[in-house]
Amino acid sequence: MDMVSDFKQWMAAIQQRTESALAARLPAPATAPQRLHEAMRYAVLGGGKRVRPLLVHATGELVGASPERLDRAACAVELIHVYSLVHDDMPCMDDDVLRRGKPTVHVEYDQATALLVGDALQALAFQVLAEAPLCGSAAEQLDMVALLARAAGSRGMAGGQAIDLAAVGQQLDRSELEFMHIHKTGALIRAAVMLGAHAGEPLAVADLERLDHFGKLIGLLFQVVDDILDSEADTATLGKTAGKDAEHDKPTYVSLLGLTEARRYAEELLAAARGTLAPMGSGSAHLLALADYIARRSF
Repeated sequence: MDMVSDFKQWMAAIQQRTESALAARLPAPATAPQRLHEAMRYAVLGGGKRVRPLLVHATGELVGASPERLDRAACAVELIHVYSLVHDDMPCMDDDVLRRGKPTVHVEYDQATALLVGDALQALAFQVLAEAPLCGSAAEQLDMVALLARAAGSRGMAGGQAIDLAAVGQQLDRSELEFMHIHKTGALIRAAVMLGAHAGEPLAVADLERLDHFGKLIGLLFQVVDDILDSEADTATLGKTAGKDAEHDKPTYVSLLGLTEARRYAEELLAAARGTLAPMGSGSAHLLALADYIARRSF
């Protein structure tokens, strides 16, 4: 079996494993309050590439973490990600009607339910991360909880979204755009890498720093590619409304650099990410393949 086929099989297996783990940890739809629990499952299950869980598992392989521990960390970071999508799609934010190829939660249900879905998914993420052993000591596990909280909060994802909303109609320079996306998109991607890294055997500080830098690079890479796809792909391909950034006059890598330069920058980020992991040897094969997947994805 060639490396590409092996990676595709591994990716499909982790995506299915994550789907099952999420389904098991979400409240059953028959449990009261039924409408809220039904909407939580609607938001989380049956869609998405599960990039962040894939990163948790790929990094966890480097440190010999058990798949069961990685499932828990992967669910936690994915629940935070989905909560952010539910809130971002609401009329008070990006006001979108399509996500992962189906109506957004506030369209399928209502705005109040969507708000509560996001709140409940965020709380569930920390419950999942805290309620069973994930690493060698309770102190290390507290560090993992704090890591995810920082990535999700005002100095991470939520702060990045605030900057994004404030930037509508403005022309940011490259450093300002990168600052925004290091927080809005990149913080949770970096957290996924680091949660996987902390779930197994301890790594040297230099290796942890190397993985964190890799996470930063692919977080930016993910956003650059997202901006390219938003300018090129159609709604059916993306599973969400195409061209929304341009319609809302939001600054993007394409609007700042142009399509050709944005593609070149994506290649630079990919090369830098691959170079960062080079000293870590064959154990990083799935992380490297994920970097390629993020760079080459078509939706």
